Amino acid sequence: MTTTATKISAIANVTVQVPDHEKAIAFYTDTLGFETRRDAQYGPGLRWVEVAPAGSSTVIALASPRQDFHPADTGIRLTTPDAEAAHAALREQGVDVDEDLLRIPNVPPMFSFRDPHGNTLYIVEGA
Repeated sequence: MTTTATKISAIANVTVQVPDHEKAIAFYTDTLGFETRRDAQYGPGLRWVEVAPAGSSTVIALASPRQDFHPADTGIRLTTPDAEAAHAALREQGVDVDEDLLRIPNVPPMFSFRDPHGNTLYIVEGA
């Protein structure tokens, strides 16, 4: 048995920096089907918007960049029961998705896509 001193019990959120919140909210809610959980100002010109799939305990926080904005590979992996169908649906909506699904032996099918600001996220087929 391991013992932890921090008593951390969950991952609350992961952050994606976006320079245009309205554009980001439209993408994450209308295109990906997420719901908005929080929308708040946290300083002059700074905004924090939390979005997530319905029922998810972890949210993606869409945060204002504190300095010059540069798109990032977020490392965020979203789960779907059918990666191929999700890939086709996003492509049909004009989302910048990888050409093909990544298929590696013993690893679930997955692909990456970019939000309207160029941030990279991933969709992985879950069990």
